[in-house]
Amino acid sequence: MAKHVAVLMGGWSSERDVSLVTGRECSKALKAAGFKVSEIDVGRDIAKVLTEAKPDVCFNALHGRFGEDGRIQGLLDILGIPYTHSGVMASAIAMNKVRTKEVCSAIGIPLAEHKLAPRKAAFAGKAMERPYVIKPIAEGSSIGVRIVQEGDNGPPDEDWSYGETVMVERYVAGRELTVAVMGDRPLTVTEIRPRTGFYDYTNKYTDGKADHLLPAPVPKPIFDQAMQVALLAHQTLGCRGVSRSDFRYDDTKGEPGRLIFLEINTQPGMTPLSLVPEQAAFLGISFTDLVSWMVEEARCDS
Repeated sequence: MAKHVAVLMGGWSSERDVSLVTGRECSKALKAAGFKVSEIDVGRDIAKVLTEAKPDVCFNALHGRFGEDGRIQGLLDILGIPYTHSGVMASAIAMNKVRTKEVCSAIGIPLAEHKLAPRKAAFAGKAMERPYVIKPIAEGSSIGVRIVQEGDNGPPDEDWSYGETVMVERYVAGRELTVAVMGDRPLTVTEIRPRTGFYDYTNKYTDGKADHLLPAPVPKPIFDQAMQVALLAHQTLGCRGVSRSDFRYDDTKGEPGRLIFLEINTQPGMTPLSLVPEQAAFLGISFTDLVSWMVEEARCDS
């Protein structure tokens, strides 16, 4: 009999819409691979729904809070249903940008200066010397990210709903790089070039808003360092399955420049515009093979 895979998608986080796209794309590929697939738009009755559905595996296509911060992972551990991506601890640490930096700093990964600050001080431009970046402590997909530049009055905060304490990070000039890790294998380095602004939510999920260059046209020492650091972060946090690490490469003063680790994503997007499937395809791994591998690698925390 075909393995029964429940694709968990949607939910109620700020990344619901992206999760639905990820879930539908993964469901389509899993069906093509011969799995029996149930698509589940996750609600707060998910434990009851899964108990009745009795899947062999859950493909976790959720993004944002509850879906990638360790909570759904803990529930699936309790239910005894193997699931894709990282387990409770790795998910919880990676979702929290401050905790991720603490772990990465301890093993010598190069980071930008950062601090916690009250929201009002950060948006007023008084959190640290400008330019700096304002980030929610625990959101993904660049949701809520703002850049405070020299000479401006600070970005508006009327639509801010991500807490009264924020992380502010020294702005690093240069280029955006990313590396996917599949198991214990870093795939390649992609340079992301937004056509306007920075790589925010709109540029990530709107076709034609950003160009992806792979392999990234960077010096070999930087390329190799990005691959090594992505794997190191993946292993140190205890990630499994697929992850994606994001970097800034500052070559504004010439080569070789410096590489700065930004964050690791334990639930990277799997949409038609997503970076992980693109890197896998570059290496000859089809989308169907990628998601099938993720299902076969699924497990609970031991």
